[in-house]
Amino acid sequence: MKLPGNTAMATTNVTSKGQVTIPKRVRDASGVKAGTKVTVEYRDGGVLIKPVGKATKSDYRKRIESVIGTLDLGMSVDAYMDMLRGED
Repeated sequence: MKLPGNTAMATTNVTSKGQVTIPKRVRDASGVKAGTKVTVEYRDGGVLIKPVGKATKSDYRKRIESVIGTLDLGMSVDAYMDMLRGED
């Protein structure tokens, strides 16, 4: 079932070993990938599963800022744009 906004819900089974498979639509919505650590919490009569250490916007900003200025085109930005546009 797809819910409004950035939420997703699905049904899954618990194995005899207590394991569950997080359905793809929920993994995609939450950013959980193979190897992601999650916390499992019992709250208000239900189970809440959350990724641990999910990257924050500031983490993304740091990653982007770390690569600014590292691409060397061998020409000015204006010359590169002219080349892309086919201008002589």
